[in-house]
Amino acid sequence: MRILNYCRILAVPSLVAAALVTAGFGPAGAGDPTGDWRVADGVANIRVAECNGAMWGVVAWEKKPGGVDQNNPDISKRSRPTLGMPILLDMKKKDEKDEWEGQVYNAKNGKLYDSSIKLESPDQLEIEGCVLGFLCGGETWTRVSGPIPSSPSNNPANTSASGGAKVAPKTGMAKTSPSKTPHKTTGQKTAAAPAAAANPDDPVGDICLLPDIAGAAHERGLK
Repeated sequence: MRILNYCRILAVPSLVAAALVTAGFGPAGAGDPTGDWRVADGVANIRVAECNGAMWGVVAWEKKPGGVDQNNPDISKRSRPTLGMPILLDMKKKDEKDEWEGQVYNAKNGKLYDSSIKLESPDQLEIEGCVLGFLCGGETWTRVSGPIPSSPSNNPANTSASGGAKVAPKTGMAKTSPSKTPHKTTGQKTAAAPAAAANPDDPVGDICLLPDIAGAAHERGLK
């Protein structure tokens, strides 16, 4: 059973992905999973970035916009948009391997599953997940942009005394657009939340500054 099919994660109709090519934005760095990835069904791009020593992935673009996290067990989060929602959570690198382990969030049922990601090649990312150590499945995502520079929030000099990350004026970030793939990296302003992004073609921006991720990193720092 393929539990990580994106159309199950976000409960949107399955769509046939257009053919993707990697020429045009330069070779991706070996061992670097950061950047924007097109899921197997082509219904969304997931932006992966390193935030405070772990890889996180959020929905950066949707073929069918306007979804909400209606099945979240936390009632207060059931109206949050799926755009900008964390899918890959706190994934730590395995020793001497281009592989990271953490959790994946399934918005279809509001549950978390053990998961791993690994680079099959610079432009192919394999994601796998298991329920209770069995019933495993996975799929391959295709790179559409990136890798991306490290977030300014990863630099202690850009961190406030309270532990929150300051918003830097500009940072290199892959521009993601539903109409054109692949893309080249472009400078843009970062955003504290998807709705506050300065570039309408990239409403998510620096994912390390999104409240769901910045807040989690701050909580880990207090432990």
